[in-house]
Amino acid sequence: MSTEKFTIDGNQLVDRVKQLIREGNIRRVRVLHEGKTVLEIPLTIGAPAAAITIMAVPVLAALGAFAALVTECTIEVEKVDAPDKSRQG
Repeated sequence: MSTEKFTIDGNQLVDRVKQLIREGNIRRVRVLHEGKTVLEIPLTIGAPAAAITIMAVPVLAALGAFAALVTECTIEVEKVDAPDKSRQG
């Protein structure tokens, strides 16, 4: 499992989180502001993207309201590493 962090403008927050959800290899997304976790979105690995998006609609609405209040925040993404095919026999 790997973790990535990146800082974005508040007005890009919802679109970026939607994009991450569609990627499909994400286990968890955390939104941080001033070093504190504001929102944590656990995602089920292997769940259809449509189902995850439908369940995430209320979360994305709240995220949009938060994004309107901040100029900058950090997204921490916990990804599931792809299996190493060179080691499979």
